[in-house]
Amino acid sequence: MVKEKSKDPANFTVEDKLKKLYQLQTMLSEIDKIKTLRGELPLEVQDLEDEIEGLTTRIAKLESDMKELESEISERKGNMELNNMNIQRYKAQMDSVRNNREYDNLSKQIEYAELDNQLNEKKITEAKAKLEAKKDDRYNCNITINDRRADMDLKKSELEEIISENKVEEDKLREQSKNLEMSIEPRLLTAFKRIRKNSRNGLGIVYVQRDACGGCFNKIPPQRQVDIRMRKKIIVCEFCGRIMIDPELAGVEVAPKPEETKKKTRRASTRRKSEE
Repeated sequence: MVKEKSKDPANFTVEDKLKKLYQLQTMLSEIDKIKTLRGELPLEVQDLEDEIEGLTTRIAKLESDMKELESEISERKGNMELNNMNIQRYKAQMDSVRNNREYDNLSKQIEYAELDNQLNEKKITEAKAKLEAKKDDRYNCNITINDRRADMDLKKSELEEIISENKVEEDKLREQSKNLEMSIEPRLLTAFKRIRKNSRNGLGIVYVQRDACGGCFNKIPPQRQVDIRMRKKIIVCEFCGRIMIDPELAGVEVAPKPEETKKKTRRASTRRKSEE
């Protein structure tokens, strides 16, 4: 593609601008077709990567919770050992008490320590249950991650194969489209790209088909069709906003309208009759 650096794209005629836009649209449509061949694979790969990242984060959180539970179990076991030592000490002191008041006080200390041990045992049991549940959850997450990684590797392989098959053609089209963009007025190019982005089929410029817009297929008034064929100004569809170009300038052969075909048939028939 020859770069037209010597000319200012803003000074090109409307006809030249439309031609270049349509050429660019043709290249971009070919690139879109190549992307379509990839189907949903890029999105599926991205979804799997996101899911694996989420599961990895979940495993890290589970392991952090497990450490806290293990620390809690260890701390409560330490409390129970300390309580047991105190109970033994209180019981030894009861043999040498001097009055009922001291005896009752030691009895209460032993009772409090035993109650605290019961509470610690209950909390340890609950923590162990939570710990086992989190271990099971981590195990299941690891299995799921392995399955998702296998799926992702397979889909990545398929995607890379499709990309490699069309890489040369796609790179060539992208290079050509970049060169062509340099010969299009920046303001017009920006508008064209915005229209393309907002259209479902990626068409920013379309030609007239059967008196209708080739993008949204709404009827175009006759006078507007005349203006499009005149190529004196950039005209957009009043319904979808796409830039309009007449088929002849786009290099597209359009089948004649049924009415025109009938008229030609009548003329030919009349001519034959007159000759006879």
